[in-house]
Amino acid sequence: MDRARTSLSGVGETMVGNERTDHAERLSVAHRVVDGIRVVTLRGEIDHTAKGLLAGVLVPEGDAALPPRVVADLEGVTFMDSSGINSFVLAHQHLTAAHGWLRIAGAQEAVRRVLGLVGVDTVIDCHPTVERALDG
Repeated sequence: MDRARTSLSGVGETMVGNERTDHAERLSVAHRVVDGIRVVTLRGEIDHTAKGLLAGVLVPEGDAALPPRVVADLEGVTFMDSSGINSFVLAHQHLTAAHGWLRIAGAQEAVRRVLGLVGVDTVIDCHPTVERALDG
């Protein structure tokens, strides 16, 4: 997780892999800032092996320079379990307390179904594309 924090403090786009090498599907993360909004693009599976990485990229500790407005691009996420749901809810709470927000964009049908079943889509704004999420 420290590797993720370090790489996210830079400007531009950074790829970070899940540090567990025994996990068949790695979670990769690309980070960029668009008009003062952090866009975190996730690819792979979000499960218990990736929850620390996910939490670290959505709400990096000690990096006050990063904007508290985040769009999580889930277009490349093929699976998400309750660990991912918990990470998104905690990030939403943290960012809201910091006078920011979290928006989810581009979730595939399987992930959208999970978000809807547990009601996350009623708490966190979900959009079909990153562009729509950026527009609000």
